[in-house]
Amino acid sequence: MADENLKYDLSLDEIVFENRNKEYGAYDLRTAYPKLLTRSFLIGTAFFILLAVSPLIYLKIQQMNAKDKVEVEAELVNILEEEPILEQPKEEEPPPPPPPKEPEQQEVIQNVVPEPKKAPKIETPPPPITKQLETTTGLANQEGVKTPAYTPPPPPPSSGTGKVAEVKINTNEVYESVDQNADYPGGLNGVRRFIADNVDTSSMEGEGQLTVKLKFIVERDGTVSDVRVTQKSGNSDFDSETIRVVKKLKKWTPAKKNGENVRSYYSIPVTMQFQ
Repeated sequence: MADENLKYDLSLDEIVFENRNKEYGAYDLRTAYPKLLTRSFLIGTAFFILLAVSPLIYLKIQQMNAKDKVEVEAELVNILEEEPILEQPKEEEPPPPPPPKEPEQQEVIQNVVPEPKKAPKIETPPPPITKQLETTTGLANQEGVKTPAYTPPPPPPSSGTGKVAEVKINTNEVYESVDQNADYPGGLNGVRRFIADNVDTSSMEGEGQLTVKLKFIVERDGTVSDVRVTQKSGNSDFDSETIRVVKKLKKWTPAKKNGENVRSYYSIPVTMQFQ
């Protein structure tokens, strides 16, 4: 009985899934696997063959649809090279002929007698008024006694009560011309001596002789103001130092005009020798 129950034709899947749930997907998958493998192999092979043959099919279709060839006979033509055109040399123009030689001319000196002309009229300028008041005027000069043509009338008699008009002086004006010039103690030499004693040359650099001209105002009280340079010496340090010293001059005796002290200009050159 034991031998009858043995089934030797059972597959491996049936042996594994005996007495189990064969409706489970694994059993069905294992049973259908050989069929799926065979079908896939056949489909893959057919697809590969189709890919390999498709170019041949495409070329065959192209050949079937191609138009008939038209043969054209073409003969080669020998191209002849054109010979270069040679330009003929230009003829050189002959040089211009030399200019004709002018004959030598005889030297001639101009000798023309000038045409006589009428002498210009010389006009005598009139004499000055001072001469006209001394004598009588006429169409021609004549020597003789001088008789004045105009005699000024005599001045009116003085009544003794008249007053002499006084000229007022502008105290703010600076005068160039005065009756009495401003004076410094010791005169011009005193001014130069004061400048020479007070000029500080330790910080100056110079060589040779330097001269600067200064102009300033002497006030009514004798002080000095508005000192400026009218002619530079070429050394700005020397000019500035000279202005500084002149501003410190002692009091002057102011200038006078009509007996009153007035403001006046004063100019002085200052010379110094550098070694």
